This record gives sequence, structure tokens and C-alpha cells, in this order.
Amino acid sequence: MKLVWLVGSQAVGKMTVGQELMKITDLRLFHNHMTIEPVLEIFGAWNANAIGRMRDVIFEEFAKTDRYGLIFTYVMAFDQPSEWEYVKRVNALFMSHGAEVYFVELVANREVRLQRNETENRLLHKASKRDVEASRQRIFHGEEKYRCESLPGEVTFPNYLRIDNTCLSAAETAEKIKAHFQFE
Repeated sequence: MKLVWLVGSQAVGKMTVGQELMKITDLRLFHNHMTIEPVLEIFGAWNANAIGRMRDVIFEEFAKTDRYGLIFTYVMAFDQPSEWEYVKRVNALFMSHGAEVYFVELVANREVRLQRNETENRLLHKASKRDVEASRQRIFHGEEKYRCESLPGEVTFPNYLRIDNTCLSAAETAEKIKAHFQFE
């Protein structure tokens, strides 16, 4: 089994790349908004505990299967120690079931991310992004508050790949990931 982290700033294209990667491999996609959107709908507000517990259930149950692997998309704040602990905890869960872990970081400039923030696919799958101006302001706020791109040498996982997908389509990016790690 494989656990593939797709991390990067907001609107960098994680979900869309994950969708394309799922089409060309036997990996399944679990994008972060699959837990965020239902919680927002039910609670009417952000509830980190509910989101985290839902994710844990998915991770725990998936790790027990004989599936080829899981893609998980995540906006990681590299400057927050709690983020590293979260990644390590999820990795340990999967590795305890014999999984290999892969870490793919996507980066793109702000202009491209703001364009991607308004794409039909993003708005279709992420109801909380349909107020485009509010979503745009969350991108600016996130950039001010957190560092969502790694520093050179900061990520030391053995199966790590950083891709600047500013000028790449989601399909091209997925192909690069598949080829680099030789996914089936």
C-alpha cells in the first residue's frame, strides 16, 4: 500500500492533480475538502475536531485494506511544528500496516493560484470556495499567517518530490508524479 501526500498552498491544484493521478494509477483520492465541506454544512462553521476525527476514521480504515494506495491532499503550514507531528502520526499509522509513504509538494505563483481559485472544478467540489472573493481573501490571509512552501532541504522524507506546477496542467503534473515514483 501507498500513502501519497499532495501538499501545497491554497489553490495550487492539489485536488485537481489528485483527480488526474487517480485516473492514471490504482490510487484512490481523499481530498481534504471531503471532510471540510460536510462539517461546514452540518455545523455552519469550522470544527477542526470533527474534521480531524473524520479523517482519522478514513485513514484507519483505509490503512487496513489491501488497496493499492491513497492520495491525501493537504495545505501544510511548514512553519508549524504541529503540522509535522500530524504528518508523522498519519505516516506511522500507514507504515504500521506496511505502507510506503510519498510526499509531493506542489508550488505555483500567487497569480496562477488566484486564477485556479475560480475554476469550475474547484467550485464544483468545494462549496466553501463558491464565494470567490472570500476564498481569495483566505488565500491572502493564509499567506500572511503561515509558510505553506518548504525551505530548501527542509523536507527530508525519502520519497519526496517538489513540482512547480505554475505552467503545467494537472494531467502533466500527475504524469510527472507517476513516472517519478513509478506508480502503477
